[in-house]
Amino acid sequence: MSQLSRAVVARQLGLPVSVEQINVQAPHHGEVMIRLAACGVCHSDLSATNGTIAYPLPLVLGHEGAGIVTAVGEGVSRYAIGDHVVSSFVSICGRCHYCQTGRPHLCVQSLQALYTLPDGSVRTFDAAGSPLNVFCGCGVMAEYATLHADNLVKIDRQMPLDRAALIACGVMTGFGAAVNTARVEAGSVAVVFGCGGVGLNAIQGCAIAGAAMIVAVDTSAPTLELAERFGATHTFNVTGEDQIGKALYKLTGGGADYAFDCVGLGRISEQAFGVLRRGGTAVTVGIAAPADKIVLNAQHVAITEKTLTGSYYGSARPQLDFPRLISLYRSGRLKLDELITRTYSIDEAPQAFADLQGGRPGRGVIVFGDMT
Repeated sequence: MSQLSRAVVARQLGLPVSVEQINVQAPHHGEVMIRLAACGVCHSDLSATNGTIAYPLPLVLGHEGAGIVTAVGEGVSRYAIGDHVVSSFVSICGRCHYCQTGRPHLCVQSLQALYTLPDGSVRTFDAAGSPLNVFCGCGVMAEYATLHADNLVKIDRQMPLDRAALIACGVMTGFGAAVNTARVEAGSVAVVFGCGGVGLNAIQGCAIAGAAMIVAVDTSAPTLELAERFGATHTFNVTGEDQIGKALYKLTGGGADYAFDCVGLGRISEQAFGVLRRGGTAVTVGIAAPADKIVLNAQHVAITEKTLTGSYYGSARPQLDFPRLISLYRSGRLKLDELITRTYSIDEAPQAFADLQGGRPGRGVIVFGDMT
């Protein structure tokens, strides 16, 4: 049975998102329908509305969601009606080379589910009956969504769903960049460029890993204040600073062991690489525009043995990492409550995107009502 649902839809680049009533079809083989409790408003969603990430429109937004299973399709044995689940914006088959070698975040199936379900079709249609694409096979900025079972992770029912939603992207991406990709060591020095939702979690990932010095770099004083709550030992406001590299090199006492570009700009990745000490590791976390470039001195790369690497989805193993992050939250070590700086109703979605564009600190979350 299909389900009427309100959803946040991007229809034209550069224009505000719209809230529309759509029709969500019942799950097919291998699929699951969920009733959303909450969905984080992520910068990647914003990037889809302005063309930084090129998705075909119209597009149902949302990939950072948590909800409750309401229907299961044929062949689904891992989930049952009533299960609490979190979305994963990478569709993970469990069979390909990457899945079998412990790198499921690079699963080849995810390339077939960038704006549809893995079979190339969608279960979302507008009021006129026209199909709507879905962000990364999810489209969970909606009251209901039908996803492939490979895009879901079952979680403990005691976990608050609005907090759990954050794990689906921002927390996993930032925390994982520090812990999974860079493998930050205790006693090390780290610099994090950009302290939005992802950057804050890179900071707390470094802190939980035991970094002795964590420098938060941003242009916003309120954002830097929030970064300190997440574990930054030092803050650096780059507004009006011409000699960023020299200043950070001095502040870190000769360079950082790790540096993270959580902005998604080639020049920021270059700065992250430049602030490293010899043998250090820079990680590009934010998603840059397609034409953006990173330019490095080839000789310098060789003689300093510095490393520049990417981190996609925090090198996530969702079925393993999501429960671990929940355990860290429940033990009081992972900050999720503090990450939510405003909640919105679905009707307030355009304001949520405006706040994100304006640089509001922390994470905004759209709450769909009943959390149980």
